[in-house]
Amino acid sequence: MIQDPSANAKTPTGDLLLDTIGALPDGIALFDADHCLVACNPKFRAQFPNLADRLQPGARWIDLLKDVEAGGHYSPPVTAANQNTHTSRQGGLTDQLDFDRKAELRFADGAICDITLKPMMHGGFVAICSDVTDQRQAESTAREQENILRTALDASPAAIVMARLRDGKILYRSPGAAAFFGDTETALEHYADPGDRDRYTAVLAEKGRVDDYRIMLRDSEGTPHSVTSWGRLVEFDGDAYAVTAIMGLSEQQLREAMIEQIVESCPTAIQMTHAETGDVLFYSPECVALFGPLENAKQYYVDPVVRARNLANLRQKGSVVEQKVQFYDASGTPFWGAVSARLVRYKGEDVIVSHTRDLTEERKLEAEMAHQQDQLHQNEKLLAMGELLAGVAHELNNPLSVVVGHSLMLREDCKEPDVLRQVEKISHAAERCAKIVKTFLTMARQHPTKLQNVDVNELVQTAVDVARYGESAGAVDISCALEDELPEISADPDQITQVILNLILNAEQAIQLTGTGGQVRVETCRHKDGAELLIRIADDGPGIPEEIRSRIFEPFFTTKDVGHGTGIGLTLCHRIIKTHEGDIRVSPGQAGGTVFEVTLPAGQSDVSQPKAHDTDLAISNKVKILIVDDETDVAELNAEILTRGGYDVDVFDDADAALAHLREHDVALILSDLNMPGIDGRGFFETITAEFPHMIDRTGFITGDTMGRSSQTFLDEADRPFLEKPVAPKELRAFVGEILEKAEATE
Repeated sequence: MIQDPSANAKTPTGDLLLDTIGALPDGIALFDADHCLVACNPKFRAQFPNLADRLQPGARWIDLLKDVEAGGHYSPPVTAANQNTHTSRQGGLTDQLDFDRKAELRFADGAICDITLKPMMHGGFVAICSDVTDQRQAESTAREQENILRTALDASPAAIVMARLRDGKILYRSPGAAAFFGDTETALEHYADPGDRDRYTAVLAEKGRVDDYRIMLRDSEGTPHSVTSWGRLVEFDGDAYAVTAIMGLSEQQLREAMIEQIVESCPTAIQMTHAETGDVLFYSPECVALFGPLENAKQYYVDPVVRARNLANLRQKGSVVEQKVQFYDASGTPFWGAVSARLVRYKGEDVIVSHTRDLTEERKLEAEMAHQQDQLHQNEKLLAMGELLAGVAHELNNPLSVVVGHSLMLREDCKEPDVLRQVEKISHAAERCAKIVKTFLTMARQHPTKLQNVDVNELVQTAVDVARYGESAGAVDISCALEDELPEISADPDQITQVILNLILNAEQAIQLTGTGGQVRVETCRHKDGAELLIRIADDGPGIPEEIRSRIFEPFFTTKDVGHGTGIGLTLCHRIIKTHEGDIRVSPGQAGGTVFEVTLPAGQSDVSQPKAHDTDLAISNKVKILIVDDETDVAELNAEILTRGGYDVDVFDDADAALAHLREHDVALILSDLNMPGIDGRGFFETITAEFPHMIDRTGFITGDTMGRSSQTFLDEADRPFLEKPVAPKELRAFVGEILEKAEATE
């Protein structure tokens, strides 16, 4: 008997004991031979919060247990007697301690614990309390899911059988299976041919699943039926089982008769042949027209070895699709055909069911089809790049908007030369980052021609920037000579940029593949007294031979090796330029290489510029503008830019708050982001259209995502002006002035 447990706990041994039980994950309490508490760990105290003041050294087990029972938390029998009990010297409730047997405690808060009593060698015992709440809940959930699954399977009209793979012993059959097969013990009894099950299980063991598997099964009366089955290989209780679903048992024979009629009238060459001998068992009228009335399929083949190889392939895979083989036709003339075939069991024998398609005409178009497939591949890559860049641009454009905007405003406000020089460096670096994002977005875009007044030099510079950041960056020197103050042209900026970039990249690739030359020069200038603008791309590479120079704009014509060109790049350039009423020509350079010249008609700008009095008007009238953007930094930056321009700006970071403001206050202009949590730009605009139709013409969008499909679709449908982030202060003020001016002109 331990007289002073607390004193004992202060010894080094006691400290070690307390540290040990304190580190255990279960609740632990030590009781001496008189069933008095010696010590317990914090976990045990946490499991019995209502006994916190009673769990002190010296507390009696019987008293603690009574308190637990009195609280309604005790689920007996902690003290139920069994053959492994220990008689207590205390009377009453715990005359017998039930050692090594778990008892369950359920608490008012839903927690469940298992408590076990373990005797100690020198008297006393240990109470171990384990939290099993999650385990009980998981067991309950598993039982519920099992009941649901069994109910669903029992209600299924399909015949479902779960049988052990090694011996076919049935573990489960659905009511539909019981009705069809009867009270069988093994799945072996179901097969008309025992070898069919061996083949079925071999495929299942190899692939883990079979789908649409045709097989002959016997019903409870022993009548064979040709059925379709689906199987899955599963593991249960350490064994492999086949779970098989059989469909269409009652209707199968009717279907077969219908299928036979369809096959005989089908306008395709279908036949059934004996796998080993090649004897023809069935052929459709089209098959006779193609091959003639031959009795053996081996006579069809130009090379008999091919059939033996195809049969071996069929035995391995079970089926082949569109395999190209050379045959003799009904007149004995060789031709190429595409064969799709499946190896099946028919009346206990391997039979080939095949369909042959004449490829004579198709092979004449193979070269053209190959080019079209390559073009499709290129478009898919471009689309994938667009999707990726849409996400990248959206993530980069918001912070870039803040950097570019604030740097440009600092440049406007700064008067100190030294500080201004530093601001200039920051501004140039930020604008360069923004330009890189926009130039790559330009290449990823694909949409119909959308004409607008553009600066040719800007398009050239964009294309050059993209080329300089491409895979061959630095390998070829790209230089520019751009004439100043060129008139604008009416063009789709993305398409013209694509043309220029494609011509630069073609020159780079020719130089790198041949090792000849190393420079590409891009020039712009006036042409024909300013009525046209000329873009010249010249290189010092290997040049284009004269005999093929006239064909380079033909579709799918290319001199590049496979994998290096599609033959559609220059065709696309030619079509784009012709669509813009321009011209594109190629000629040899004076000192070697190639020169491409693109001419485009000069256009007159019809973009309204902000009038000088716009700012004064905004200051005097305090035009109210509402900005909604979930990027707070971007919204506050745009607000500051417009406030400096004399506007009165309200900023909101979500569409709900902005709509609530619109219902209480009048504004002259709304600027909204597109991608926002909650109500996005589309939902915001739809609400404006429904509740504030007078604000439709006074709404514009500022977004970092114009590449996403949904964003492009919405902007086209809304037909409202938009700006791509990052936005320069001058650009934003001009954008606002243009919307206000057009809105006032239409009212």
